[in-house]
Amino acid sequence: MPIKPAFKAQIDHVSILDETGKFDEKLGKDLIPDKDAVRLYEHMAVCRHLDEVAFKLQRSGRMGTYPQNMGQEATSLGAAYALRKDDWMVTSYRENAGLFWRGLPMEHILLHWMGDERGNQIPDGLNVTPISIPIGTQMLHAAGLAWAAKYQKKDSLACTFFGDGATSEGDFHEAANFAANLDLPVIFFCQNNGWAISVPTCVQCSAPTIAQRGLAYGMDCVQCDGNDIFAVVKVMKDAIKRAREDQRPTFIEGLTYRIGDHTTADDARRYRDQKELEEWKAKDPLVRLGNYLRKRKLWDDKKETAIQEKAKADISAVVERAEHITAPAKTEIFDSMYAEIPDELRVQRETMRTSSLGQDPSQVAQSADAS
Repeated sequence: MPIKPAFKAQIDHVSILDETGKFDEKLGKDLIPDKDAVRLYEHMAVCRHLDEVAFKLQRSGRMGTYPQNMGQEATSLGAAYALRKDDWMVTSYRENAGLFWRGLPMEHILLHWMGDERGNQIPDGLNVTPISIPIGTQMLHAAGLAWAAKYQKKDSLACTFFGDGATSEGDFHEAANFAANLDLPVIFFCQNNGWAISVPTCVQCSAPTIAQRGLAYGMDCVQCDGNDIFAVVKVMKDAIKRAREDQRPTFIEGLTYRIGDHTTADDARRYRDQKELEEWKAKDPLVRLGNYLRKRKLWDDKKETAIQEKAKADISAVVERAEHITAPAKTEIFDSMYAEIPDELRVQRETMRTSSLGQDPSQVAQSADAS
C-alpha cells in the first residue's frame, strides 16, 4: 500500500504593526478605530504607571510579592477590547491591563498582593475570575464556564490566559482535550514571554511553536505578535467568531516578553542575557502603539504629558484607597463561605473558639453562656 500523509497543518503568524512602525493597511483596516486606539494607549500608559508604583510599594515593604506586567500589556488588553461584556475572562496573574479595561477597580489587584482577600471579591457583572496563582488551573475553570454557557444555550464564551510554561502542566492538556472533544466556546491564549520563571521556552518545549500543542486536540491554532495590539485584536476576533458560530475552541500563541523580573522575588539577571532584554525593550507594545499614534497625528508631547500627569494622580488615589481600606471584622471569614451558615460555624463566629466543636458544638455555646 502507498504511503500517504495522514495529517497536514499550517500555523500562521499574524503581525500588523511591527516594531519599526510598518503597518499592514489591509489586515489592519477597521480593526481599531482611531478614537479607540488613543483610549487603548492611554489605558496602557496608566497601567504601566501602576506597575512602576506597585514595584516601589513592594520594595518599601508596603506590599508583598508582585509580578510586574510591563511589556505584556497588549495581549490581555487586546483580548479584553475584542470580548463582549458577557464573555468570561479567566486570568492568571499578568493580565492587569485587560482586567482594568473590563472595569475591575485597580485597588483590587493591590489588595490581592497586600494579602487582603477583598481584592479577590469581583464586583457583580464583570465576568472575570479572581487571578490564579497555581500554574494552569484556571484553564479548567474556563472550560467549565464555556460548557455552562453552551448548556444554557448562550452565545457567550470564555477566554483564558496563561504562560508558555503552563502548557507543560497536566491541567492544560485536560482542559484542551475537554474543550475540543465537547465543542466548547473557549479561547486558550498563551502569552509566550520566553521564560517559565528561569526556564527558557526552548528547554520546556522542543516544538517550533507553542501553538502546535493545540493541534493535538483538533483546535484551530494561530500565532501572533503579542506586542502588536492590532494583531492581538485580529486573531481574537477570528477566534471569537469561531467560538460563537461553530462552538469550537482556538489556541492563540502571543509572542511577547516580560521586561521585568518574574516577580519581585526573582532576579532575572541571573539567567537572562541583557542583550535579549534590550532587544525586546525595542518591541515594547506601549512604545509601539505610541509611535503609531504620533505617525498619524493622533498623539503629541502635550497629550503625553497630560496622560502621565493623569496616571500619577489616578494611581496615587488607587494606592490611597488600597492602603486605607477599613480593616475587616474577624467574623467576616465566616460570612462568605455559605449562603446559609451552618450551626457549628455560627457558634464559632459568635464565640471565636473551636475547642470541643468536634464532639458537640453546643458545648461552646453553653460554656459561653455560663461565663
